[in-house]
Amino acid sequence: MSSVDVRSPDGETTGTIELPDDVFDAPANLSLMHQVVVAQLAAARAGTHSTKNRGEVSGGGAKPYRQKGTGRARQGSTRAPQFEGGGVVHGPKPRDYSQRTPKKMKAAALRGALSDRARDGRVHVVSSFVAGDVPSTREAKDVLATLLADVERSRRILVVVDPADAMSWKSLRNVPSVHLLDTGQLNTYDVLVSDDVVFTEESLGSFLSAEATRRSRRGRGPDLTTEQVSGGAPSVAPAEGDGDVSVTLRKPSAADTAAKPAAKAAPAAADIETHPYGVGSHMALDDDSAPAGFDIKGNASSKLYHVPDSSFYDRTIAEVWFASTD
Repeated sequence: MSSVDVRSPDGETTGTIELPDDVFDAPANLSLMHQVVVAQLAAARAGTHSTKNRGEVSGGGAKPYRQKGTGRARQGSTRAPQFEGGGVVHGPKPRDYSQRTPKKMKAAALRGALSDRARDGRVHVVSSFVAGDVPSTREAKDVLATLLADVERSRRILVVVDPADAMSWKSLRNVPSVHLLDTGQLNTYDVLVSDDVVFTEESLGSFLSAEATRRSRRGRGPDLTTEQVSGGAPSVAPAEGDGDVSVTLRKPSAADTAAKPAAKAAPAAADIETHPYGVGSHMALDDDSAPAGFDIKGNASSKLYHVPDSSFYDRTIAEVWFASTD
């Protein structure tokens, strides 16, 4: 695990920060970074280009001259593609250039780009850019000049600050060689086109905490399951002493195990015998007559029912009776 010094606005080293290897010392996959950068630049395209074909150009409705007898090639419209001012053949139309790039690919490409800069000593950390409470572009530029004095000339500097750090934003937003981003906007393209990457101490902590969250999702989390006895249910009761809660497991007795299925089966069997098709249905009585309030005949084999005023009502033997057609 590599470390980087934390510089104060006065140029002094106030401490060091350990850079995790999985973020700042990961292998750089060039093809992956190229794919992610191409997708990012493609998504930035407006895609509003448009041309008119011969049907969209105004005018040209009349035939310019007669079909035969002129010695010239036949023409049907002056807005044809071969005429000046005519339509465009297969010209560009508005389209969306964005590509779907998986989040894991973008995160891996960003880690590779940051690792490449870190291995070259191009990742820096400052505690802040301004010592006082007033934004100062001159003071912020002096901090960058002191910070980058030991490296080669940097033509483009990427500064990553916290979104709530208004002092840094106002101090560096007008510097031509500085590109400002917050931690949520950090991307592979801006890292690769910049010579140096400068984090504030606060923004680096926010970025690493977000990266740690992503890594914990990829890895296997802690096992939080509670071991239970087969067939038992945990009962929670206050323990004696300091008021803590203890968890005890009780195995059900054989009588409890046998009584539960019997209690469930008894009403179920009665319901099926009385209401075979749910509420609103009833089996025929012993004399095959209709129960009170059930006057619609139903046939179990055909799954059909007949109301009293239908032509098949008298010819149907009811196997089940319904209270309504619903």
